[in-house]
Amino acid sequence: MKKTLPFWLRKLHAWLSMIIALPLVLVIVTGLLLQVKKQWTWVQPPTQKSPATQPSLSFSEILKVARGVPEADIKSWGDIDRLDARPSKSVIKIRAKNHWEIQIHHQSGEVLQVAYRRSDIIESLHDGSFFHEFVKLGLFLPVALALIIVWFTGLYLLFLPILRRRRLGKNKSGQKALE
Repeated sequence: MKKTLPFWLRKLHAWLSMIIALPLVLVIVTGLLLQVKKQWTWVQPPTQKSPATQPSLSFSEILKVARGVPEADIKSWGDIDRLDARPSKSVIKIRAKNHWEIQIHHQSGEVLQVAYRRSDIIESLHDGSFFHEFVKLGLFLPVALALIIVWFTGLYLLFLPILRRRRLGKNKSGQKALE
């Protein structure tokens, strides 16, 4: 049994490695992009800053400003994914469902920046929800579990020869001491 365990662990390690390869590469690449999203404006537009003041725009004024930005294609509140108010930076971010982001001054309504926001798409690719909720839980979750198994079997297979050499060394030195 002892001699066959490493054999089966190698087989399990190899097959799981092949099965998880593609989803794992996607998770690694998107994870790297998310790591640098604040440093790389291609991924996420930088937040504009103005002197901090008290916000004064109403929701209807925010919608009116958003409608005036053709790239965002906003016609109603249904086209807006979320609002992100940053009072300390005097900015309100309007994120359209089509992933365009409008940053406006929170008092004057002046459009400070309009940019495409890729970080949300990258994040949904990273966790698998981009494809479908089933893919997120039915593929990406098992791949994560398989990755843990691959990691443990890889560690075991890495240290197995070291442990064997130590045992053999102790046995040889123990035999020499008896002679």
